[in-house]
Amino acid sequence: MSPNRTSALVLAATAANGLLAGASLDQSIKQLPARRRIGVVDYSAYSRASDLGNGIAFYGTLGVGAAALTIAAAVSAHRHEPRLRRTPPLYAAAGLAMLHSLATTRAAPTNFSQRKVAQDDETSLARIFDRFERWQTVRAALQVLNLGALLWAVAESMDE
Repeated sequence: MSPNRTSALVLAATAANGLLAGASLDQSIKQLPARRRIGVVDYSAYSRASDLGNGIAFYGTLGVGAAALTIAAAVSAHRHEPRLRRTPPLYAAAGLAMLHSLATTRAAPTNFSQRKVAQDDETSLARIFDRFERWQTVRAALQVLNLGALLWAVAESMDE
């Protein structure tokens, strides 16, 4: 099969979602648990400087871009190749991208809410990070499943 628009979108979506899932897993597995070792006040200082600094543009661009590429790949497959075996996993990936975006509408404002709390208010910061961790776990799981669905679509493309 020669490269076409859908194939290019699938590859771009897979690459973007790979980066997004990796960044999310880094935050879930390495960064968030560090707050228990260094304390929520120090972790909040780090988070404000990183996630709420350059991280806003980085995660925003990557998250929106990955979701948009995934949905565009599914729409292209629906329009141009609805009977190919890679189309169902692309539909699944698009659904997961929408769910990830929905989870982000809960996770991001929760993390941003630390700005409204005094930098030394350990109790409030702990509640914020506990709530953020729950949403981040949901979001990371959806992103990894999304990447899996895209890899499935890539694998199906190799057999067609």
